[in-house]
Amino acid sequence: MAPSYEVTVIGAGDMGHGFAAQFALHGHQVTLSDHKQSNLDRAESDIEEVVRFLDDEGMADRSPADTLRDISFTTDAPGGVEGADVVIETVPEELETKQAVFEEIVPHVSDDTVLSSNTSGIPITDIAAGTPERAGQFVGCHWWYPPYLLTPVEVIHGEQTEDWAFEKLETFVESVDRDPIEVKRDVPGFVWNRIQHALIRECVYLAKEDVASIEDINRAIRDGYATRTAAIGPFETMDIAGLDLVQTVSDDLFPHLCNADEADPIFDELIEEGRGGIEDGAGFLEYDAPPEAVRANRDEKVAAIRKSLSTDE
Repeated sequence: MAPSYEVTVIGAGDMGHGFAAQFALHGHQVTLSDHKQSNLDRAESDIEEVVRFLDDEGMADRSPADTLRDISFTTDAPGGVEGADVVIETVPEELETKQAVFEEIVPHVSDDTVLSSNTSGIPITDIAAGTPERAGQFVGCHWWYPPYLLTPVEVIHGEQTEDWAFEKLETFVESVDRDPIEVKRDVPGFVWNRIQHALIRECVYLAKEDVASIEDINRAIRDGYATRTAAIGPFETMDIAGLDLVQTVSDDLFPHLCNADEADPIFDELIEEGRGGIEDGAGFLEYDAPPEAVRANRDEKVAAIRKSLSTDE
């Protein structure tokens, strides 16, 4: 039987409430901490919704009541980390903010507590530099969103990460039915976000150059590239196609790909127009449904894809 962990999640936003649900679903004691009680209140409601969704989808091995019983909430971060085996921070993506969180809690954790961050791209080495006396306990831990549906988790070696800390976090990730992806070098963006944003850059470029419509580009990725990649991944795709063909097409195509080194101005333009995404009812696309319905629709589709692929290991 896998060991039970005491886990503290700091930050009760979209990722934080998803973490709390996933960890408690697998029998761990979870403390969710946030500096605002209103954030915790909203997270508690969101957690209940997630847990019931997973139960309805047949993706939960515990009852919603048992799962929810193992989650507690606090605005006292230092008190919330006392006795924790693992701390996962998921506050806004700003280096100073993340360092400040760890500076506050480090005096209250033990020497064998793993200190991890769900940073999307800030090197864990930089985050650990704010509390250098505990640098060996820091491990990057980047989850795909939503964390209760997508299985890969990047576990990242910082420059001073000690082996025991990495191994402990990797074991914890496995204990919540997730697949650790070992990131050997602490590069900005790690693996997933480097790949994702290379794809985003090319999609935006194609739309701006009017090569195809936003809707058609979206469908090309969703119904073509992403569907096949979900089944076999990019390297198997290349092997099936034949490396000689991939090499030839790459040589022909690479000079024509977008190589911009900053986000396209269209992001600023859309935001200024009040089209910042589903909360505004529009971004690149238009949305008639409220944000919670858009997210629910996404979750249902991702759950269906996961279930369809679950026997192909």
